[in-house]
Amino acid sequence: MNERLYVGLAGLATDVQTLDQLLRFRSELYELREERKMKPKTFSNLLSTMLYEKRFGPYFCEPVVAGLDEKNKPFLSGMDLIGATVIADDFVVTGTCTENLYGMCETLYKPDLGPEELFETISQCLLSAVDRDAMSGWGAVVHVITPKGVTSRELKGRQD
Repeated sequence: MNERLYVGLAGLATDVQTLDQLLRFRSELYELREERKMKPKTFSNLLSTMLYEKRFGPYFCEPVVAGLDEKNKPFLSGMDLIGATVIADDFVVTGTCTENLYGMCETLYKPDLGPEELFETISQCLLSAVDRDAMSGWGAVVHVITPKGVTSRELKGRQD
């Protein structure tokens, strides 16, 4: 959404595209009205409200919001289909291989990792978990958000 705020949308492709367009619209509208960038917690609340509005006919999408607040403190949150939010200090997972990802993340994650260590941990978790799930795969893009900027790297997964 901006250089300090990212959202990951896992789910039905058409709902992901629709939600992406709505989020971009609302984010840009916020910037025009408030004359500042949206904070991650504010964005998470906006997204939660948008999902809850459609609770009787939900978007089949489970978002993850990640970013840095004004004090450069990391912010992570995940939501279900109707916007029930969980704010985490360590990690949030979503998608078709959620159970495998939880196991790998609980095993490999340690607090206070540096950017390179965090990238390696995320990469190992993703590749190991995705290899065990037939509906996931073909790689991923890992974004590590730091106060100095965002580092993006592409992972190649199995191609079968």
